[in-house]
Amino acid sequence: MLSRLAAHVVPFFGRLSVTTDPETRIEPGSILVVNHTSTADPALVLAALRKRLAVEPVLLATSGLWRVPLLGRILTREGHVPVHRNTVRAAAALDRAAVALASGRHVMLYAEGRIPSRPDSAENPPEAFRTGLARLAGATGAPVVPIGQAGARRITSGGRVKQIAGVLTAPVRRPDLHVHIGTPLRLPDDVATATTLAHRAVTEAWRTAAGALGETAAHR
Repeated sequence: MLSRLAAHVVPFFGRLSVTTDPETRIEPGSILVVNHTSTADPALVLAALRKRLAVEPVLLATSGLWRVPLLGRILTREGHVPVHRNTVRAAAALDRAAVALASGRHVMLYAEGRIPSRPDSAENPPEAFRTGLARLAGATGAPVVPIGQAGARRITSGGRVKQIAGVLTAPVRRPDLHVHIGTPLRLPDDVATATTLAHRAVTEAWRTAAGALGETAAHR
């Protein structure tokens, strides 16, 4: 339901386009790792995955979303996984993700673990990755699909007031949005090396997405 809802709602807020690397195919039980720049980008990526590849992943997301009325109920019903950051319960999210992967479901996560603090709406390159992605891939042997999104910051970015204003005006502005799905890769067992390789692959996917929108950050 969440992916279907995103696919219906996102076109109301902007013009979404989707590209993939040649012959990209997402195997069952794959980990989808995405750059995180805005509270709006999960909806963009869910819509793009459903539109282009008919994929509806399990989402690893901050546990605070489960406290939002109705949304929390949907997240629970569909088996999405809450991440209790900076608590002893944080590791449990990877265990639940591993179970979802073993059942053949796709798991989508944000390895950066946070949204950049910059106040403007310009693109921001992927920040340093945490090690959860590499540890999950190492424990499960799942392939990793790098995904880059750009344009979500044109919907909502900055402080609370600016974010609300962005959401309210987006249906009028209808900014261009782009998601690029890269070539799946197998990460090595070494956590540090795997984290570096995944970050590099997501950065390249992000550069493709940002370049499609003419964002100068993609060429730096």
